[in-house]
Amino acid sequence: MATLPTDTTGARGRSSSFNQNKPKILRPFNTAEVKILLLENINATAIDSFKKQGYQVETYSKALVGDELIEKIKDVHVIGIRSKTKLTKAVLDEAKNLMAIGCFCIGTNQVDLKTAASKGVAVFNSPFSNSRSVAELVIGEIIALARQLGDRSTEMHQGVWNKVSKNCFEIRHKVLGIVGYGHIGAQLSVLAEAMGMTVYFYDIQQIMPLGQAKPVDSLEELLSIADFVSLHVPETEDTKNMIGEIEIMQFMKKGSYLLNNARGTVVQIPALAKALHSDHLAGAAIDVYPKEPASNGPNFSDYPDLLSAKNLIMTPHIGGSTEEAQRMIGIEVSTALTKFINDGSSLGAVNFPEIDLRAISQDDKDTVRVLYIHQNIPGVLRTINEIFADHNVEKQYSDSKGDVAYVMADISNVNEKDLQTVYNAIVATPANIKTRVLY
Repeated sequence: MATLPTDTTGARGRSSSFNQNKPKILRPFNTAEVKILLLENINATAIDSFKKQGYQVETYSKALVGDELIEKIKDVHVIGIRSKTKLTKAVLDEAKNLMAIGCFCIGTNQVDLKTAASKGVAVFNSPFSNSRSVAELVIGEIIALARQLGDRSTEMHQGVWNKVSKNCFEIRHKVLGIVGYGHIGAQLSVLAEAMGMTVYFYDIQQIMPLGQAKPVDSLEELLSIADFVSLHVPETEDTKNMIGEIEIMQFMKKGSYLLNNARGTVVQIPALAKALHSDHLAGAAIDVYPKEPASNGPNFSDYPDLLSAKNLIMTPHIGGSTEEAQRMIGIEVSTALTKFINDGSSLGAVNFPEIDLRAISQDDKDTVRVLYIHQNIPGVLRTINEIFADHNVEKQYSDSKGDVAYVMADISNVNEKDLQTVYNAIVATPANIKTRVLY
């Protein structure tokens, strides 16, 4: 379906930017009080933001699984999670009232995005807010690996004094190879350059380098020239098992270092362990793992071969775990969710058509906003506009993504009796997935 933005307000609807009418505060028609479930210790900035809107908020400090998750998600309109809660098709099938999902992190692979979209559930995440935190962690890891700080610290805790300089280096003039030059990779590039490193990167997209960073044509080329290789790619079919024995043993330089702060499935753990124990790699830093515990505690036991490796920094998926990042994530995701609930704006949704309309003026007392999520099939716009025929369409925007399409329309001359009639007619259309009316 083509994008069809229209605006029938004409000149009468426009005014000077210095004399704008205040936006109308919309309320939902035929919808109960909004209930929000927040899991995995979501930051207080999000909780405060939702409560300020008057939503009911229930919070848990841990991830929920199985029957407990299904029981809790049945009645909520919005669920907020981080990386450990898995929203599968089986779980989403039970979420009859769910309108939106907030992933208070970068990744969304813990959610069945296609199923969510097919049910009219928009999924939002925070692609930018923790970029600085991860980039700073990587810089710290690079320095710690180059100086073997992890091993020296462990030895001191054991009462061993081991003052050595062999195989300890400055990072100045060393080559950093970045795999994935997105928001984190680009920030890391700038920080590393400021430390005196030479930066090369590989990305499947053509991206403008920052500073003096230089792109290379292939992953193999990058691995062969880098002293430090840092991974910053999403989890996709192409990136699963991207770094294995061939990439490490045949392409990475002997004495180089590997850092993975991306996704646990990107690096093959047995190949990494072999390279560390054979001294082909001088060290590594791992923050993510193919299998991670669902909660804190002494339950990390799946990778014993890593535990005895020298100069290996292992951290429990804390790349974005700073106070600053979590505050920003809380604000970013809660703001997107609030706009979707209150106004219908889907900007920032990862599985859903991204559209928005400017606010209805508070002077437009008889204007309502129709939010129509439907199957992406021919003839739907004709049908919906026939339902609107007795009213004036002030603004309308439609877009599609895959099998799902989304219409936002502001229609005027609507009284309370018309409201029920319009709502019932739209819900009854064969293509309807989910419909809301704000007035």
